[in-house]
Order: sequence, then structure tokens, then C-alpha cells
Amino acid sequence: MTGTPQLRATCRPIFFFEVGWAIDLEAAARVAGSSGERQALRPRGPAGAPVLQGPAPLKISEQAPAMSFGEFTTEPTVEIVLYDLGAATVAYRLQGSGSFERMLALSLALRDREPLRQDARSRVEALIARLGSAVQRPKVANLTEDYTIYGVKAVEPPVEAASVCTSHAAIIARILRSEPAAMSEEEIREATNLRISFGLEDMTLVDWDAALVLDPEPDDVRTVLDFANVQLLEMRHLDQQLDEAIEQSYQLLSRRRGWRVIAPAPFRTDVRKVAELQLESAVLLERVTNALKVFGEEYLTRIYRLASRRFQLAELDASIPEAGNCRKHLSEDGRQGGRGSNGTAGVGSDHTNCAGDHPVASRTLTPHSHPPP
Repeated sequence: MTGTPQLRATCRPIFFFEVGWAIDLEAAARVAGSSGERQALRPRGPAGAPVLQGPAPLKISEQAPAMSFGEFTTEPTVEIVLYDLGAATVAYRLQGSGSFERMLALSLALRDREPLRQDARSRVEALIARLGSAVQRPKVANLTEDYTIYGVKAVEPPVEAASVCTSHAAIIARILRSEPAAMSEEEIREATNLRISFGLEDMTLVDWDAALVLDPEPDDVRTVLDFANVQLLEMRHLDQQLDEAIEQSYQLLSRRRGWRVIAPAPFRTDVRKVAELQLESAVLLERVTNALKVFGEEYLTRIYRLASRRFQLAELDASIPEAGNCRKHLSEDGRQGGRGSNGTAGVGSDHTNCAGDHPVASRTLTPHSHPPP
């Protein structure tokens, strides 16, 4: 392919928040009124089974003042999406039409997106407060994720999507990774190798911090990518909760060792607290594991699997039960009167390495970082 294609493109920076234990979406919709609508997914190809199985997320639109990033300005509408498992997303929109070079300029302008993150947090906090009892155990956690989706609805002159992505792979990689300098061939391949298409006119490339969706009708692909990011957030949140619960369990079962025989009642209270923590973690794990088993349409399922691979969700999912097993052993120690599985006194003897010893995928270590392949 020769020449410089002209793109009809947009950019969606999205921020992901943990906001509570669960959200009653029906109650939230009543509070939101006309500004809220339920998300629905459209199947590609012949219609089959329901595409979205389970509670459809609730999308709420809000007016917002424009925010400038160099020559680029956000549009006056912000979309907030609520998920029943206690997550919320805030998406902004900027126009990036023109050439790939202009899209790169937009990507570089958004490297410092802290003003957007702060605005997103304030909007989520205000909305959760307004929803009241529709949110169970409301709390906007410090932990967040962010992701950027570059959408291209049309290319002029018309050309197959695969050809565009192959011939412009070098600059697409720089857009996805907000990289001002030229990248090596190895980095270009790593940034652009996870791709999928349904027909000749579409192609989706999924990277760690961003995705390029070249598609005349991209909404459903974006929704699936949002789902995958929500799962990453929920898994990271659960992992953090498990680490904190392990430490709390250890402290509860380790204290007052000398008083356990003289005054067993306080110790029994500690054991009950450990059991409660264990049950809560099990419920959290079940919810997160099942949260995104929702797609009944083959192509969208394949996109979700591709995103899961890039986000390393399988590795993270495998690491979380290991932490849960540590919690189980701690609870068993408590029922044994604080003796370890080897029969020696002291909770910490067998479990000092339980907390914090499993890897967690994270985008927050450095701005626009990506994990090693």
C-alpha cells in the first residue's frame, strides 16, 4: 500500500474503578432516569444465542467541560458504565481524524492524563453517593486501571484493514505505546502481533495499554475490551484484598498466644473473624471468576480471549487461588488452637510467605508500561 491514508478516527481514554461490593443496576437505572441506558451487544453474522448473558451494564451520560491536551480537546459528553459486580468505568472521547501521524500526536498528548483521571474519580464518587442504597458497601478504591481505545471507522481511499495494519505497523505500534521515537522490529511485532478480524473491512489490535479497532461498527468490540479491563481491575482488587486479609488473619491468630488457654473466648472471636474473611474472599473469587462468562457469540468471545491473553488474566486467575489456600491454612490453624500444620505452636511458622508472593498484572508501575512477553 502506498500513500498516506486518511482516517475517520476517535480516541477513548477509559478509567476503571472499584466502587463497592455490588450494584443493583435496576435501582441505579431508576436513579439515573433518562440519562441511563442498558448496554446491549450486537452479534456478528447470523443471530444466535444471547450475546450478553447476565445483567447488562448500565451506561450513564453526563455533560462535561472540555479539557485540552495540546491541540486536542475532549468532547462535551462523558460516559459512565456501571457493572453489577461493583465496578464503574468513565470514558472520554477525542477526535483524531486525519493521518496516522495525527493519531500519534494525540497519543503522545495523552501521556499525561492525570487531569482526566482526577475528573473521572470525582465523577464516580459523586455518582456513587447519588445512587445511595443501590450500591452495596460503597467505597471507591484507590486502585484504578486505565486503557485507551483508538477507533477507526473508515479509511480513504478504501483498502482492506489487514493491509492498512501491516503497511503501517511501525507507526501503529508507536500509537499504541505512546512512543515518541522509532521502535525496533521486535517491539513493533510485540505491540501489534495480537490481532483479530471478522471480515475484510475490520481489524482489532490489542496491546497492554491500548487497542486499535479498525471497524465500521466498533461499539461491540469496545464493549468487550472494556469487560476484559474490568476483569483485570476486579482480579487485582481481589488479590489486594486477599493479601490484606491474610495479614489480618495472621495478626488475629498470632496475638494473645499466652492467653488462649486462660481466656479462650477472645481467641474464638478471632477465629470467627478469620472464618468470615475466608468466606468473603471465596465469594469475591467466585464472582470475579464468573463475571465475564457472558458472551454467547463466537467472534466477541474470541476478542475477549485475545484481550485476556494480552492482559495475562489466566496467570492472574491462577495466582489468586494460591492466596486463598494460604487463608484456608490460616483458618485451619485457628481451629487447631493456633498450632501450625507441623504441630508446632505459632501461626506464622508455616505461612510467613503467604501474603504478597504471587504476581499481579498491573499498569500502574510506570505510565504506559507493558509487561515482558
